[in-house]
Amino acid sequence: MTSTEVAFDGSGLGAWTDPERFEVTAARIAEYAAATNDPIEAHLAGEVAPPVFAIVPVFTSMAPAALSVAPVELLMKLVHGEQDFRFHRPIRPGDDLVVRAKPIGYHGRPNGSTVAVYAETRDATGELVNEQWLTAFFRKVDAGAGEGEGAPEHRLTDEIRALDPVATVTQHIDTDQTFRYSPASGDPMPIHLDDEIAKMAGLPGIINHGLCTMAFTSWAALTELGDSRVERLRRLAVRFAKPVLPGQDITTRFRRTGTDGTVTTYAFDTEADGEIAITDGLVEIAD
Repeated sequence: MTSTEVAFDGSGLGAWTDPERFEVTAARIAEYAAATNDPIEAHLAGEVAPPVFAIVPVFTSMAPAALSVAPVELLMKLVHGEQDFRFHRPIRPGDDLVVRAKPIGYHGRPNGSTVAVYAETRDATGELVNEQWLTAFFRKVDAGAGEGEGAPEHRLTDEIRALDPVATVTQHIDTDQTFRYSPASGDPMPIHLDDEIAKMAGLPGIINHGLCTMAFTSWAALTELGDSRVERLRRLAVRFAKPVLPGQDITTRFRRTGTDGTVTTYAFDTEADGEIAITDGLVEIAD
């Protein structure tokens, strides 16, 4: 099916959303950990946030930033294309966070168009807690050549894919996963909760939240490679290649790609029923 040509508006590029505040509680951290089947005790106890919890404070800023460039009527065509976290320190209970986001570029592709959004999270003193790049993908629409910049690259090469895994983790996505993840994350998108709406959007049915699947890969990386210590995680990036369905098993393979003496880098991909669901995965763990 050919793409529909749609006019995107580049005048909003670089414009920050209004700052929003988010008060972190142990209960909210624990709820998120439970909703992502996270086995790490400190996360389940609400003592420190799992890495992908970082999306929760910025979630309500990301979509408005993307839709300041893409027409709002394309909302139902929006899926999460890529996500890249840079962690400066973990989120902890009692943090009073200030978040904002801005679109930085948009580009057309043969099967759809992307809007790249950058977000930052700071604490009450102004210290940078984390940075994020989200790539919103609008299915079957053509934004033309586009303008601005994209998110940082984290593509896997064929040489990296040929490396032997240093860790392989298989996990199960529960049949009620999306109904637990939605309130814990604050993501109410109906394609994760309503089978009929998901099919109307061209999907096979309810799909797991991409960030929920990413959260599974994050705790797999921490338990296998980082002594279950979120403090060691420096970067986590993925590209979402195919939806994961509730009830499926996922298998993630990590390959060690190098170290600078202080941080070790691993590449990974994740399969669901033999098909790649997450690709171009990158994780950096402090030694």
